[in-house]
Amino acid sequence: MEQQTIAIGSDHAGFDQKQALIRHLQEAGYTIMDFGTNSLDSVDYPDYAHTLAQWVSAENGRIGILLCGSGNGVCMTANKHQGIRAGLAWQKEVASLLRQHNNANVLCLPARFLSVDEIWDCTQAYLNATFEGGRHQNRISKIEIS
Repeated sequence: MEQQTIAIGSDHAGFDQKQALIRHLQEAGYTIMDFGTNSLDSVDYPDYAHTLAQWVSAENGRIGILLCGSGNGVCMTANKHQGIRAGLAWQKEVASLLRQHNNANVLCLPARFLSVDEIWDCTQAYLNATFEGGRHQNRISKIEIS
């Protein structure tokens, strides 16, 4: 079965982990849309988070992964976009719940606080989880403001 395309982006603090995550995802058969950054040079995380969030929100079913030092900056930025439900995960159980309960379409990871292996564990948990719907859908419907 063909895997979906995953958008991925980071600032300089998450660059090395992003590159490692891309390799893991490609080995697992995913197609990657890399929204940068492309080096360790200092950059502003909103520039990358906005671009990724626009791509994810343009079509239902798209997902993305963002990394920055704490994960908070990219998460706050992505959530400014209509249709984005970005969530911060620091453990695989949290990453799984983001999909199961919140139907998150953007996974945000704290690059300065997780090893590459922990980032991969969180990513796998997120990608392998499915939205449970039901009572969770009722809550998600109350998130966006028109």
